[in-house]
Amino acid sequence: PAHEVELIEGGLLHKIAGSRRIKVNSLHSQGVEKLAPNLVPEAKAEDGVIEAFRIDGAKTFALAMQWHPEWKVMENPFSRALFAAFGQAGRDHASRRIR
Repeated sequence: PAHEVELIEGGLLHKIAGSRRIKVNSLHSQGVEKLAPNLVPEAKAEDGVIEAFRIDGAKTFALAMQWHPEWKVMENPFSRALFAAFGQAGRDHASRRIR
């Protein structure tokens, strides 16, 4: 992990993490300055860079982030929880389509 990000209270990532701050492995030279309409910030770095966002009102799991949760996923409790939530969203979606 390279630095901490602050998770937006009440957001999806905050609910998954169960905390307001997590350490992430983002090492980038560019970032999101301003979000398009219907995009909502989920995490910000100390310098104000938006590190994650979601689509407001999405009926499915619609989340983007500036780090790599797949990197050493088994060593990172938050990444495991994130992928578990993603998997559950996929199962929920599939079960609705079958009915």
